[in-house]
Amino acid sequence: MATPLWAPWRMPYIVRSDKAAGAKGTCFLCEHPVVQESFRENLILLVQEHAFVCLNRYPFTPSHLLVTPRRHVSDLSDLSSEEYLALMTLLRDSAERLRRAVGCSAMNVGFNLGADAGAGVADHLHGHIVPRWPGDTNFMPVLADVRVMPEYLDDAWRRLHQAFADLPGQRAPAPTDSRGSLG
Repeated sequence: MATPLWAPWRMPYIVRSDKAAGAKGTCFLCEHPVVQESFRENLILLVQEHAFVCLNRYPFTPSHLLVTPRRHVSDLSDLSSEEYLALMTLLRDSAERLRRAVGCSAMNVGFNLGADAGAGVADHLHGHIVPRWPGDTNFMPVLADVRVMPEYLDDAWRRLHQAFADLPGQRAPAPTDSRGSLG
């Protein structure tokens, strides 16, 4: 008999009701950057006027980032020129800081535009920056739909928080305790 492999961290994502929600009041990407006191809890690294960056709560690899416009739009063509420039600038700046902070040798950077392209949240445009290292993939996702995460989200947030300190925008206060969790 096969030994089961457990990935209970996936269940909240699977059953999340706001995943396909289109109304602004129910979109977590619209709600996350609103209250600065909840930035850390929401894994927000930086909020700017037209875009923000946060850790993906359901990552493919450690330190997987989401870069998204503040406005609720589903396609790049829905952005104004100013919003597009802000989003792409933050995407570039985030990739640079991520590479320095985690020492990855490569990255996947992209947008899944629409549910058929793999977008888990198709109604609110967001780009992914996925750091990659030699040997970071293995047989686990293929055999059991399980990813092995060698770092807690809180540890990733702590490491990346400082990496974004030089960019203009709002962020959570710097961590003061030596350890802790994001509940």
